[in-house]
Amino acid sequence: MRRGHGGAPLRLPLLLASFALTAYAGIRLLRGDWFGILLWLVGAAVLHDLVLLPLYALADRAVRAALPAPASWINHVRVPAFVSGLLLLVWFPLILGREERRYEHATGLTAGVFWPRWLLITAGLFAVSALWLAIRVWWRRPRRRRRAGAEDPRKPAAGPVRPHRP
Repeated sequence: MRRGHGGAPLRLPLLLASFALTAYAGIRLLRGDWFGILLWLVGAAVLHDLVLLPLYALADRAVRAALPAPASWINHVRVPAFVSGLLLLVWFPLILGREERRYEHATGLTAGVFWPRWLLITAGLFAVSALWLAIRVWWRRPRRRRRAGAEDPRKPAAGPVRPHRP
């Protein structure tokens, strides 16, 4: 079986099942407004590739230039910014207050809480990321647990000094 498709025995049936589920979802989705959905998908791809990708690539370079830190630390800015941006992308009509009446009419709840909650979640994401960075830096710092007068085990033992003979 591995020679036939190159994977574990369960890989092929799981892959076929995922394709079947995707086809079913696609058929159900396109049964309604298929032109609008396809237009949205193509527009999202074009918007991402032509507008958003250059913007966040530029923002990434600006953060790298502004932070005089090791390159591995940049992910502590990238990850919370990505999650916050994703939350904004998903909930932007409510965060920006564009669909408040519709939301309130449909749910009976107020929509005015989305903006402050998104800000709090964003601040929390950056705070957790900063805490994780501090833990990483603290954990990797050199350990100096030597008693006064004890020799450093990394240094060679001092022996008698011999004169240099040419």
